[in-house]
Amino acid sequence: MLRCPDPSCGAAVGQDMINSLASDEDKERYSRYLLRSYIEDSKKTKWCPAPGCEYAVDFEAGDGNYDVNCLCSFGFCWNCTEEAHRPVDCGTVSKWILKNSAESENMNWILANSKPCPKCKRPIEKNQGCMHMTCTPPCKFEFCWLCLGAWQDHGERTGGFYACNRYEVAKQEGVYDEAERRREMAKNSLERYTHYYERWASNQLSRQKALADLHQMQTVHLEKLSDLQCTPESQLKFIIEAWMQIVECRRVLKWTYAYGYYLPEHEHAKKQFFEYLQGEAESGLERLHQCAEKELQQFLNAESKSSNDFNDFRTKLAGLTSVTRNYFENLVRALENGLSDVGTNGSCSKTTSTKNGASSKGRGGRVKGPTRTTTGSSKSADDNIYWSCDQCTYANVKSATRCEMCNQQRR
Repeated sequence: MLRCPDPSCGAAVGQDMINSLASDEDKERYSRYLLRSYIEDSKKTKWCPAPGCEYAVDFEAGDGNYDVNCLCSFGFCWNCTEEAHRPVDCGTVSKWILKNSAESENMNWILANSKPCPKCKRPIEKNQGCMHMTCTPPCKFEFCWLCLGAWQDHGERTGGFYACNRYEVAKQEGVYDEAERRREMAKNSLERYTHYYERWASNQLSRQKALADLHQMQTVHLEKLSDLQCTPESQLKFIIEAWMQIVECRRVLKWTYAYGYYLPEHEHAKKQFFEYLQGEAESGLERLHQCAEKELQQFLNAESKSSNDFNDFRTKLAGLTSVTRNYFENLVRALENGLSDVGTNGSCSKTTSTKNGASSKGRGGRVKGPTRTTTGSSKSADDNIYWSCDQCTYANVKSATRCEMCNQQRR
């Protein structure tokens, strides 16, 4: 609400005064600023952070899930306004994003892959096999890569160009222990970070491609497929649902790598259980993605496919979508619960799987933990207790006749 510009006057400038005195352009500007003021002052409404989006999102807190979807299809976290990131919390997302952009990783790379010139201390990367290093101008100091000693002191008696026994002797005496330890730690840290970041980024790219494929399916391919199969578009929604599930699962899978990076190294049982769950999720998602991407293509390209073939494809794709949705909902729940199914003795307790697959905007599901021991167990021991479903690979107890995940009959 505007106030009279006179400091001594406290009168409010109402909408009727704006309408009677302001120009059309000022009226539009006033309405826009009034709406913005209302949104920014409200605790239950926020602007969508997607670039170019002008929608505001109203949020009602309920089950502790802060992932919301705007009408523009962008999903974000209500709490931190970053993109939707279940199953990891906002603190982990903040640390991960900061790490991805921080200079600390550059320093780790320098430590792991370079050594300081003994004279000017500038970091130098070794790009050839020879141990004879020459610093860049104006320093031009020549030294040995292994022992960092002056090259003029080297020759046949120190091992020639490709070895330095002075270094080997000094290393055995412990002269380089601390420097080597620091370099090795930096290298291991960098390799570990690179492992998780590459897979995080790869799933992000796969998700973007899936979004583009979903848009292409909605705008072009669905109509074409409807004509080829003589089927109404309303009966082809299972394909759209499959692609939407792929997009959501890629998002979840992407953030599981940030979760895994910050999982404490000393919690070996949880780490092994996490990697098992993540591996099963990735395997299931790849089956769904391949079915929606590759197997669907044959019905778009070939007109000779029978209706029976397409019905079989429909059953397979719908089944994979349902199985994948259930598994990922359960995966999200397990990670949000801190992998509590893993006991202190390193074993996983059995929990009941979720059958209803209920989800809302941005809502993941809760994990069911397959009953598997995560430490000190052999594959043969697992085979005596569990059987793996041929369709979804879920580990069922030996007494079960149907898969608890997808209800497939045991073969």
